[in-house]
Amino acid sequence: MYFPTAAPVNAITDDAALWLAFRTGDNKALGTLAERYFVTLKRYGLKFMVDETIVDDCIQDLFLELWQNRHKINQTPSVKFYLLKSLRNSIIGHLRYQQRFASEEPLQWDTGMPDHFNAESLLIEQETLDGLITQVNSQMATLPKREREALYLRYFENLSVIEIAEVMGVNRQSVSNFLQKALARIRDRWLVTMVLNLFFF
Repeated sequence: MYFPTAAPVNAITDDAALWLAFRTGDNKALGTLAERYFVTLKRYGLKFMVDETIVDDCIQDLFLELWQNRHKINQTPSVKFYLLKSLRNSIIGHLRYQQRFASEEPLQWDTGMPDHFNAESLLIEQETLDGLITQVNSQMATLPKREREALYLRYFENLSVIEIAEVMGVNRQSVSNFLQKALARIRDRWLVTMVLNLFFF
């Protein structure tokens, strides 16, 4: 990705400082943010079950638009949240343009766990990490799409309820409901699985 040259970044590493520098015309600051969040954005984008090239194009377009509109963009309390929300909107906009669906609801959602997933952040006390992830994958696959996405953003990307609401375009109470229902479903099914294993294996 290419941005016009500007003043160099002077060892800036903080997201907020990089964001401010980019908004004032520092192309290297935006490049640093792009490198920092590329993997996170791509992993999230692929969760929508779209072609990898589409995700790559949307990410590139996202940073290009950020650069072109840098003078209109405000400071954000969370760069990660801003980028995730923008990418989601970009992917949905792309799919709508291709007339693949009429509303957001039919969005497909990959239930696989990210490579960096720390299983103990959601469910703990299982014999092995591999076995835990396999079981969580199975439980996630049974959840409604919106509950899966809310759970992913909360526990795998560490966004707050407020940020998730902004990303998904719903109110905070809806996010809380998604999370509570998802966790309740997983815990209930987990308990059944453990009881069956206890008595029959």
